[in-house]
Amino acid sequence: MERSLIILKPDALQRGLVGPIITRIEQRGLQFIGLKMMHIDTTLARRHYGVHEGKPFFAGLVDYITSGPVVVIAVSGKSVIEVVRSMVGATNPVKAAPGTIRGDLALDIGRNLIHASDSPENGEQEVGLFFRPEELLQHERSVDRWITE
Repeated sequence: MERSLIILKPDALQRGLVGPIITRIEQRGLQFIGLKMMHIDTTLARRHYGVHEGKPFFAGLVDYITSGPVVVIAVSGKSVIEVVRSMVGATNPVKAAPGTIRGDLALDIGRNLIHASDSPENGEQEVGLFFRPEELLQHERSVDRWITE
């Protein structure tokens, strides 16, 4: 089973979209193994967005993700990276397909509501950045046999 980190960014909280976004993820059948509200400090933000360091938009990313509370979610499931990325939509909401979170709920690349891990390796690393092992609760659900074979 793969794991992915999802961050509902400050704009999602400010706009009251946490519930609807979480509902979409949960209804898809993905298993929540960690969920918390937090404020990301600059050090963690710089580590999380480290791949973009040196790019012109890096400082803006750090400033924005640290500007208010976020909700971080660890999800687990079969092909979870691909599933979550397809649900989230293109980084630029203008190019995101209708039916995706960004395509339905966002208008601007700088306020695109949500982050999702982009590879299984990054999923593992990002989950490890935001959750201690004891905060992750892998559990069996009776509904799982109705979601995947």
